[in-house]
Amino acid sequence: MAENTEAFCQNVSAYLGAKLGIQTDYVSAIPWQERERLFDSGEIQILWLCGLPYIHKADLGETDMELLAVPVPSGSRYCGQPVYFSDVIVRERSPFQSFEELRGAVWAYNEPRSHSGYNVVRAYLSGLGATRGFFGMVVESGAHSMSLKMILSSQVDGAAIDSTVLEWAIAQSTEVCEQIRVIATFGPSPIPPWVVSRKAPMNLRGKLRALLLRMHTDARGRGMLERAGLERFVEAQDCDYDSIRLMAKKAEQVSLA
Repeated sequence: MAENTEAFCQNVSAYLGAKLGIQTDYVSAIPWQERERLFDSGEIQILWLCGLPYIHKADLGETDMELLAVPVPSGSRYCGQPVYFSDVIVRERSPFQSFEELRGAVWAYNEPRSHSGYNVVRAYLSGLGATRGFFGMVVESGAHSMSLKMILSSQVDGAAIDSTVLEWAIAQSTEVCEQIRVIATFGPSPIPPWVVSRKAPMNLRGKLRALLLRMHTDARGRGMLERAGLERFVEAQDCDYDSIRLMAKKAEQVSLA
């Protein structure tokens, strides 16, 4: 996940370890691709990943995993549900007033396995019948935060940013809010899930799920959630991600440039 989740994940790791009376480690000193590989091999037991790679793993059956729980973001726009949005942003002084006006512009996306920054945009373009050449140039930034920086520095014209990442960036710097505009919003989409490896013992998986689902009722846990901009964790089912499956299907034949 984006860097705004690092402190929260570190705290949750320690919280779960303390509650279970076991040693836990939060793996953060290696690239996310390597973390995902270690999860697939069973060396990491819990992973928070985007909905797009989740459906790929679930549907191909190459990774022995199950849904653990999903977070519910704070804020009225989320209506107490485990969802998020993709906010299309441009510079405040740019001429663009709608997504359609970005035709021929320079666009940034975080990475091709992202739902919020890549898949949802291609699905929307599919609905417009714009399967080729909508943007004049496309740049892979590597992260939502980098896409935002590229917009602020006028390197690109627009990008779709995970709404929770954008809210975090604005909270960190009021100048960000003053320098950008949201001209479109895609979603809501089901929130990126927490998954657990089935290589972990079944009773441990049950205890982990129960702790996350009760986290908001515990003073320490509630404080951690609030600092992360989350209300609570709730249960999830695989069918909750069918909308991402549908968008991924629509996006298959779409090229951004």
